[in-house]
Amino acid sequence: MKQVLALILMLTTVGGLVSCGRPTPPDPADPHAQGAHVESPLEATARISVQAAQAAGMQIEAAGPAIIRESVTLYGAVVPNAERVRNVSARYAGVVRTVHKQTGDIVRAGETLATVESNDSLQIYPVNAPIAGVVTLRNANVGEAVEAQSLFTVTDLSTVWVELSLFSNATAQVRMGQRVRVDAVNGPTSGVGEIAWISALGSAATQSKTARVVLDNRDRLWIPGLYVAADVTVAESQVALGVQSAAIQRMGSERVVFVADADTYVARRVSLGRSDGDTTEVIDGMRPGERYVSANSFVVKAEIEKAGTEHTD
Repeated sequence: MKQVLALILMLTTVGGLVSCGRPTPPDPADPHAQGAHVESPLEATARISVQAAQAAGMQIEAAGPAIIRESVTLYGAVVPNAERVRNVSARYAGVVRTVHKQTGDIVRAGETLATVESNDSLQIYPVNAPIAGVVTLRNANVGEAVEAQSLFTVTDLSTVWVELSLFSNATAQVRMGQRVRVDAVNGPTSGVGEIAWISALGSAATQSKTARVVLDNRDRLWIPGLYVAADVTVAESQVALGVQSAAIQRMGSERVVFVADADTYVARRVSLGRSDGDTTEVIDGMRPGERYVSANSFVVKAEIEKAGTEHTD
């Protein structure tokens, strides 16, 4: 009797937040059960309360038709948007009397950068920022005589360019307008844009052309000079059933997806097809509309494996 009680306690955690076991196999005579499960010893279950699932960052989505993207990977760097760079010069030859902005300062359009005393009129006039942005270069110092040289460079970094090296093996596949996912090589920053320009001429030094992507940078996460990797979508295929690739876990030698029913999660064995890294085709093992754990699915796997370990102790 003590052994039975101990087994029951092992199947139910304190407060009922998490418990694990094996579901009863579907009745073949029940028409509603047909296709509901793939008969497999992997179909262990875990119960996780809504509060615990939210705290663990788990997300639930419905399986359904999806697009698998074929891509090629290009490498390059972030550079300023050259269309949003302004060199600021003195209007009249003279002497710099004051300097108000330094390299790195953020300025508004029309804001005074420096003042210059004109050689002809001896009047002091302001040198203003033509656009809003960041001072990326300063060549003005008090007391210096200036003529037509650039005193400041103001760069609007609200957008940036990503310039990618396009070698001959990918030239035939990459075209303007294609979707591009860009990831910083040394960091978590990522973004999505499209091929906006491809150079007509190649570089003799690198034996490559340049493909350009324009990225929104209002959050200032993209810093010119950073190296990036970019996945360019060159083809798309529609599949009848797909899931987020992050949903797929390995249990033993099988791939599984955790199907969700309220606070119960079932390890469903699946047969997989094509994948683009973000989305994976499901050939067998799930039905359209079934809800599954699409993010942080390792939490369910850990609970099932934890319960299995406890059962063998």
